Amino acid sequence: MMPLPWLPPANMVMSFRTSNWLSGKLIVIVLVVVSVFAWTVMISKYRELRAAQLASLRFLRAFRREAHPLAIFLRKQPFEGSPLYCIYEAGCGALGAEVLDSKVTTADLLSPSERLSRFEMNPLQIEVVRRVTERTVADQALLLESRMGFLATAVSASPLLGLLGTVWGVLDAFCAMAVQGMANLSAVAPGIAGALLTTVVGLLVAIPSSVGYNLLTGRIRELAVQMDNFSQELVAELQRAFVRP
Repeated sequence: MMPLPWLPPANMVMSFRTSNWLSGKLIVIVLVVVSVFAWTVMISKYRELRAAQLASLRFLRAFRREAHPLAIFLRKQPFEGSPLYCIYEAGCGALGAEVLDSKVTTADLLSPSERLSRFEMNPLQIEVVRRVTERTVADQALLLESRMGFLATAVSASPLLGLLGTVWGVLDAFCAMAVQGMANLSAVAPGIAGALLTTVVGLLVAIPSSVGYNLLTGRIRELAVQMDNFSQELVAELQRAFVRP
């Protein structure tokens, strides 16, 4: 059995030079620009989500170590980059508005003395805090999903744009062959090779973008579930601290 001959590597530079300007070179340039932006989005979004996960983990550990749910808020201990802390801050701010209405000082909220019994949350106030935390969860989810639309567009549009360039280039090649009145493969092959280049570049843009999009979407989904769970945990802790049976 004779071994198969090695195929020569595709010369993309030569294919780019022999391709038409509108159906080949222009589409390749657009795809390269899209690829640069897609990689920029993937790298920056990965760093952003990783920082958010680490900050949220530190905040969650600190929150669960405290005996009182408002301790971190009243100490003004920030956790920059944590979406959980943004939810916590919004919920505590909503509770603070109710505190001002009831003329109870913030010191009373942390006091273990009998002054704490002067402030009691009713079901309506708990619902106000719940709605604020849920709205903040939705806002933080939108922030986490920012720029992901461009990545999804790159995944779906890049192969189609490459296919458009290929079909257009092949059409031009066959039209030129018909005008010349000759079916010489050596005359048609450079035009077809240049036309196929756009599909290759489109796939080279779409495949990494698709992998990065799926990985980033998984991280965003994990953070979204974590934010929902913490929102419910925060409301439960506030009920335990300020709702009397």
